[in-house]
Amino acid sequence: MIAETILYIVISVVVALALVLFMYGYKTKYTRRLRLLFGVLRFCTLLSLFLLLINPKFRNNSYTIQKPKLTVLVDNSSSVIELGKAQEVSGFVAALQNHSDLNDKFDLGFYAFGDDLDEMDSLSFAEKKTHISKALKTSNEIFKNELAPTVLITDGNQTLGQDYEFLGDSYGNKIFPVVVGDSTAYVDLKIEQLNTNRYSFLKNEFPVEAVVVYSGESPINARFTISKSGASAYSQNLSFSKENNTQTVNLTLPATRVGLQRYYAQIQPLDEEKNKVNNGKAFAVEVIDQSTNVLIISDIIHPDLGALKKSIESNEQRKVAFAKPAEAATLLNDYQLIILFQPNRKFAPVYIEIEKLRKNTWTFTGAETDWNFLNNVQDNFRKDATGETENISGQLNPNYGAFALDDLGFEDFPPLLAEFGDLSILVPHEVILQQSINGFSTGSPLFASVDNNGVRDAIWDAQGLWKWRAQSYLGDSSFEDFDDFIGRMVQYLASNKRRSRLEVTSETFYYNNNPLLISAQYFDKNFVFDNRAQLLISVTNKETEEITRFPMLLKNNYYEVDLNSLPAGDYSFTVSVRDEGVARSGSFTLLDFNVEQQFLNADVTKLTRLATHTGGNVFFLNQGEGMVNQLMEDDSFRSIQKTEQKVVPLIDWKYLLGIMVLTLSLEWFIRKYNGLI
Repeated sequence: MIAETILYIVISVVVALALVLFMYGYKTKYTRRLRLLFGVLRFCTLLSLFLLLINPKFRNNSYTIQKPKLTVLVDNSSSVIELGKAQEVSGFVAALQNHSDLNDKFDLGFYAFGDDLDEMDSLSFAEKKTHISKALKTSNEIFKNELAPTVLITDGNQTLGQDYEFLGDSYGNKIFPVVVGDSTAYVDLKIEQLNTNRYSFLKNEFPVEAVVVYSGESPINARFTISKSGASAYSQNLSFSKENNTQTVNLTLPATRVGLQRYYAQIQPLDEEKNKVNNGKAFAVEVIDQSTNVLIISDIIHPDLGALKKSIESNEQRKVAFAKPAEAATLLNDYQLIILFQPNRKFAPVYIEIEKLRKNTWTFTGAETDWNFLNNVQDNFRKDATGETENISGQLNPNYGAFALDDLGFEDFPPLLAEFGDLSILVPHEVILQQSINGFSTGSPLFASVDNNGVRDAIWDAQGLWKWRAQSYLGDSSFEDFDDFIGRMVQYLASNKRRSRLEVTSETFYYNNNPLLISAQYFDKNFVFDNRAQLLISVTNKETEEITRFPMLLKNNYYEVDLNSLPAGDYSFTVSVRDEGVARSGSFTLLDFNVEQQFLNADVTKLTRLATHTGGNVFFLNQGEGMVNQLMEDDSFRSIQKTEQKVVPLIDWKYLLGIMVLTLSLEWFIRKYNGLI
């Protein structure tokens, strides 16, 4: 309390005492006992009232002890089982959980990781991927402002993601890797990597690249083969030595039949090899008899053209060609989709031919578009452009129903450049992206699709698409999501297939180390997406005829199911809508590939470097007590005493009001009892 407040309190005491003396000590008819009793009660009442008016503030200090956190990240992938260390890891984790001294010094948190990092409930060692860098990044973000050393229990063999070895310099706390497995070097010959196209065209050849790695001392010879249906499709003798331990095999195989073609690549195993699973890999190629050809017509050079080509051709079934307006009119019949980039009067012959051939189009407009020409040459949309430009963003329409879309965070993407003016679409359409400025919708579409009389068209009213593709990469370290967004539109526009109330999207084949996703959209009789429907998928194993049923979960404007729990094999499936006579069928092949089976021992070298960069130390599973002792003896891991000071005003103290009520009530009751009222 400050001195001024104390002075006010002293004055309040004096004034309250003076008022009591005046009321009960000067010319009063009460007895001495009643005067004294009334005086005390009235003094308490007046002083309480004055204190409430002054409202002094009191500081309350509370002290807490905060222990340093100890984050334990446990590798929950199947490689732990492959190394025969599942029981040892479970025992090691249980010992840490029950270690009394460790729990006294640290606040322990246990997390399991495979593809993602989750709080540890139990360890199954069933994860099919090991993403160590993601687990470390997530942990660092959670505890970046706290003292939280990390115990990393893993074999160090990462199967996807950024190399975790280089995260040490940016990690805020010490890391203590606990090595699962041993560092013994075994003789091993394996296919380290196998690269091939997912699709090939009939009567073409598709490339295959295999990287074969040898770990051993003595020179050896081995035969590399690729077989199909038990028959050899390719073979080559390879030589290895300690110094020359890697061979890259490049070859091409013919695509002679339409459909899914399955192959098996193998390097002949050595007699002394401990792990022979990694000597072979299955792969598949879908052979198709035609591709989707897209023609981009443009009279200008713009970076959006390159972004479009890259996005469209990310799917090997699609090919992109460029043409000037003057030469394009005679080429249209060879393409399934025509992209008109910033049309001007030179496009007049092109529009005549498009109308004659009833071609599907996708129009991109921008600062170089001649809107006077465009408004007159077609009847789908118009814009009263002023010649001025503005920066706009896009908001995804979650109710778009022509095909399934995910929100890529469009509102956070860099603004695009568009001509000022409202875009009006004059035919039945669906808006995909709504135009917005500073987060507020303008009511004008940025991206919309039209399905009118069997012809499909789309309009993208802005330029700067390349910025969005670049931003997507910066956010996800991949162009895949953005390219898939563009690819779905191309797939929709390049097809004239009649729309069905139930649309199912799936691949011909999957690898079982990746998500096996099948999505579907269901529309009511007015072709409005129905988010209240219950979709079920029935999956049948063609070999065992075992039937498995799964519910499909609603996700944005489509339903989806992940069938990754199925074993490898050939399957047929049927997606049906409960209480509706609507269903769609298909088939797929699930190829067996467990990347976690490819390792013989732990990557001690990389884990040691990670520990060194963060100031930690490396331990093995049998050195648990040594690790605990180092953690206990490290003086940098100390508990911190925190002081929390609260300033409490007296008016919040409800008891003072209770005292006033009590003293006034007692005074009234005593007066009543003595007949003074």
